[in-house]
Amino acid sequence: MTGSDGGDGDSLTYAEAGVDIGDSEDATAALLAAFGSDLTTEYAGLLDIGDRYLALATDGVGTKLMVADALEEFSTIGIDCIAMNANDLVAAGVTPVAFVDYLAVDEPDDRLAREIGEGLAVGLERADLTLLGGETAVMPEVVSGFDLAGTCAGLAGKGEVIDGDAEVGDALVGVPSSGIHSNGLTLAREAVTRDHEYGDEFPLDPEVTIGEELLRPTRIYTDLLEPMGSHEIHAAAHVTGGGWTNLLRMGERRYVIEDPLPAQPIFEFVQQEGSVSAEEMYRTFNMGTGFVLALAPEEAESLAAETDGRVIGRVAAGESVEIRGLSLSG
Repeated sequence: MTGSDGGDGDSLTYAEAGVDIGDSEDATAALLAAFGSDLTTEYAGLLDIGDRYLALATDGVGTKLMVADALEEFSTIGIDCIAMNANDLVAAGVTPVAFVDYLAVDEPDDRLAREIGEGLAVGLERADLTLLGGETAVMPEVVSGFDLAGTCAGLAGKGEVIDGDAEVGDALVGVPSSGIHSNGLTLAREAVTRDHEYGDEFPLDPEVTIGEELLRPTRIYTDLLEPMGSHEIHAAAHVTGGGWTNLLRMGERRYVIEDPLPAQPIFEFVQQEGSVSAEEMYRTFNMGTGFVLALAPEEAESLAAETDGRVIGRVAAGESVEIRGLSLSG
């Protein structure tokens, strides 16, 4: 992935595809202001239960569901639902322990429910989670098709929670993503279907179709908790909606990315097909890095070795993300 624009055609942006990140953040802020919520961390709400915290995170799969529906392949999106929730808890230093799901449909569908359940089972095993229950709601006047979301509960000792403050001089360790994960699919779908169908062969990997590549499940990062616990992590970022601007959630600093992890071919394909600018790509997608950890430089190589990651940059004074000639702000 280069720092150049995507191409000479009509340049596509996330907002033009239907999702304005700024408007979404404003709406979320308005919702929280309505009842005076004071979230304890950037990624999870915490409840003090004595000697430890009970943490909750909730999220859905988003418009990745539309790719699954188009392909009539629902067996992986349950993994995404688990991942998007469990990974937020990991970013807060919390161990996920239990999960509940919510499936809304316009009409009952045994096959849909069964395949979603298969994916949830795989995700639960990968995250070492227990399913405590769930809800299937049939709402034909509210839902067109179906929607899938969930809530994850976790526990953390008082000294385990990551406060989210990176320090000037910290090193940044990046951990690879598995692909496009479950963010930016509105832009990705619009880009790849300009001249292709989901069932077409993916030109950069003839072993899969375009749709199958978009459906590649989100990586679950609970395996990071053990190495995180053996290192003094100052801050962590789960790279989801908003792309690389998520690093700014680690504190008002300048995050200088000098050696980014490689982006999977799907990102090159989306950029090319949608004539998407490099800045828009980094503001929307994980670009090959699903998780970033900030810690003292002397500990960084050890952490990288234990997490199949690598040192990708450093923390400096300022308030931006600098990557491949781009300067991203919130």
